Amino acid sequence: MAVHEIAVTGSVAFDHIMNFPGRFKDHILPDKLHILNVSFLVQGLQRLRGGCAANVAYALALHGLRPRLVAAVGSDFAEYGRWLEERGVDLAGAAVHGDLLTASCFITTDLDNNQITGFYPGAMARAIDARLEVLPGGRPTLAIVSPNDPAAMKAYPDECRRLGVPFLYDPGQQVIALDGAALDDGLTGAKGLVVNDYELAIVQEKTGRSLEHLLERCEAVIVTLGEHGSRVHLRGGEVVEVPVAPVTSVVDPTGAGDAYRGGLIKGLVSGADWETCGRLGALTATYCVESKGTSSYGFDRATFAARYEAAFGRSLPRGL
Repeated sequence: MAVHEIAVTGSVAFDHIMNFPGRFKDHILPDKLHILNVSFLVQGLQRLRGGCAANVAYALALHGLRPRLVAAVGSDFAEYGRWLEERGVDLAGAAVHGDLLTASCFITTDLDNNQITGFYPGAMARAIDARLEVLPGGRPTLAIVSPNDPAAMKAYPDECRRLGVPFLYDPGQQVIALDGAALDDGLTGAKGLVVNDYELAIVQEKTGRSLEHLLERCEAVIVTLGEHGSRVHLRGGEVVEVPVAPVTSVVDPTGAGDAYRGGLIKGLVSGADWETCGRLGALTATYCVESKGTSSYGFDRATFAARYEAAFGRSLPRGL
C-alpha cells in the first residue's frame, strides 16, 4: 500500500512552557486594560520541541504517513531535526538559515487552561524561502498551510493551486496578522478551512463572508470547540458534529489543535467520511493533552484502534 506524502508548511519552534498557579482573570482589571501591566510568578520552565508544522508532522508520522516538512529553521535546529527524522519526518524541504535562531514560543497556562503566548519568529521570518515546488520526488497527496510568516502563508495557497496539490488552510493565530483579502485568497480552493470558533469569527469579520459564503470558496469549514468537540460545515448546509474522545487527565493542552489536524489529515487521505476524520483528530488531540509538550505522546495502530472503539463505540474503519 502506497504511503501518502503530506507537505507540511508552517512554523518550527522551541516552546518554553510555564504554568501559573492561579487564574489570569483574577489579576486583570477590566477598567485598567488601557494601562495593562501585569507580572505572573510561574511554576517551572521547560524548553520543548514545538511549532505548528513540526507538531502536525509528528502526528502524521505516528499515523503512518510520510510528512515532508516545508519550513525555515535556524542554526540551533540540528538536534531537533535529527529527532524528527528518527520519527519519520522528511526534512528535504526545510530551509536552514545559519545566521538566525529557530523561532521560539513562550507559553504561560493558568488553572483554567487559558494561555498567554509570546512568539519570537527568528528564522521563520524567511519561511518564503521554503517552497513546495522544489520538493524532490513526486507531488504530495495533500498539503497543509499552517501558521507561519504571513508572506509565506500568502504564497503557499497559490502555489498549491498552481501545482494541483489539494490543501487545508489553517491560519490559526495568524488571523490577526492577515488581512481580509489574504484570508479570502488563502481559503479559496481549499479542501477545508480549519479554525477554532474564535478564529472563525475573525475570518468572517475580516472577509465579510458568512459561513455559507465561505463554503463557496472551500469545500468544508472545520471548527474546533475545545472540550465541546468539533464541527464540520459542508456545502449545502450539512453539519457534522464530532464529539471529544474522553481524556484520562488534562496535563497540557498545548499542541492539541495540531494533533487534531494530524488525525484529520489521516482520515482525509485515507478516503474516510468527515465524521470519521473528525474523530481521528479528536482522539489524536486527546493523546496530546494527556502529556507534557506538543510531541511527547505516542501510540501504535493497535492501541489507537482499541481506544477509538472504546471512545466512540465503533471500530476503527479498515484501512485506517
